Amino acid sequence: MSNRSDSQEGKLDLAARAAWLYYIGGKTQDQIASTLNISRPAAQRLVALAVAEKLIKFRLDHPVANCMELAQRLLDRFGLAFCDVVPSDPSEPEALGGVAISAGTWLEHYALQTAPVVLALGTGRTLRAAVAEVSPMSRPQHKIISRVGNMTRDGSASAFDVVMRLADSIGGQRYPMPTPVVADTEEERSLLQSQRPFQVLRDLAAQAKATFVGIAEIGWGAAMHRDGFITDAELADLSEKGAVGEITGWAFDENGRVLDGSINERVVSLPLEQPANGLVVAVGNGSGKVVPIRAALRGKLITGLITDELTARTVLDA
Repeated sequence: MSNRSDSQEGKLDLAARAAWLYYIGGKTQDQIASTLNISRPAAQRLVALAVAEKLIKFRLDHPVANCMELAQRLLDRFGLAFCDVVPSDPSEPEALGGVAISAGTWLEHYALQTAPVVLALGTGRTLRAAVAEVSPMSRPQHKIISRVGNMTRDGSASAFDVVMRLADSIGGQRYPMPTPVVADTEEERSLLQSQRPFQVLRDLAAQAKATFVGIAEIGWGAAMHRDGFITDAELADLSEKGAVGEITGWAFDENGRVLDGSINERVVSLPLEQPANGLVVAVGNGSGKVVPIRAALRGKLITGLITDELTARTVLDA
């Protein structure tokens, strides 16, 4: 059993990433610093650490090497601005822990900045787990906003709304969306979107430094259906129209085309831009996420992705 602490292992992971970028990716130290959000001297030290720890031989002798290669392939194939692939757990291929830790690390990276930052969030189980990984701090200058409603149509609150959780953790300003995910009628949606809180969210979303969203499949028992945001009839209609996934309530087909009609006429969430504008990072992994992730990449609904090795490989192998 290793005697290394979690912090030491984390530093070695970062050193392995820096070494992969330098020796295999052919990146300069300035490029490595930009990719990993560290200083140039820190990048230089990490590469030196990888050599000192004998992570560098004829090949990069660390599990993260395969992940870095997969991330680079996703970046190249789909023109992403950002991609992080974490190792999968062979014994628990559906486990979201590693992906949640990575997403939490990036959320914390933005939260640690001293200049005011606007972060926009979707919702879901993985994002909730990611927020739990963020260290407590005091950043009252930051604004955490929601892109999606936080209740079902009967008024019950979503168990997976993450805006309040993250804002509480970092001491930031809270901007939840006090609406259902899907309205009963188009008229109700228009009324809700005409209210000042929605207009404020729309304006703040345009200023977001980064957006992190969950991504889910469309199918019987999938998140939107299981959690009571859509009915059996609405699910059947989506399936008939070819929906394979959803982001913040917006349903899309296998080519990443946001569907006309169906519940999309009544979704109250902020618009899902196509192509996505700015850094929009989907967070998710598992067999049920492969099809929606692939579709979202094809349709350029996202510009960033955090997933695991098995999911990334399956997405690329299609």
